Formats: sequence, C-alpha cells, structure tokens
Amino acid sequence: MKNKKHTSDKIASLAGQTLQNNNASAIQRQLAACALSQHNTDKQTGAELEDIASRVLNSPKYNETTKSLAGAVLSQSNHEK
Repeated sequence: MKNKKHTSDKIASLAGQTLQNNNASAIQRQLAACALSQHNTDKQTGAELEDIASRVLNSPKYNETTKSLAGAVLSQSNHEK
C-alpha cells in the first residue's frame, strides 16, 4: 500500500532553512532535501534514507532539527513495519 503522507508546510520550511544554513551537517542537508522533495508530491522515502533517518532518531547525538527532519522522512516511507 502506498503511503499518502506529504511533508507538512512547517517541516518544508524547516528543510528550506536547513538547506540555506552553511553550518548544517551533511545528514541534516540530506534529510532536508528528502523532506523538501516530498512536499506536495507523491514521492516517498527510499530504503537508504529510511535507514539514515532511523539511526538519527535512535541516537542521542543529533539535535531537535535533525530529529524533526528524520521523523518527517521516516513517516513517508512505504515500508511496512
């Protein structure tokens, strides 16, 4: 079954800000780009990014911004748990 979730306006805005931030980490940029690409489209998270997002959410070393982006990306996965 196809996941019909889309990136919210709030997360899309956060993703845009993250991509414009020169201090954003590579993982933040990757998650932001994925989240932004899923805003108002039918695109879904691929397996590789799903794995990255899952690791981010399970790690204490990432900040709230990174975890918010990871949660949005992971919620748009098409894999059944």
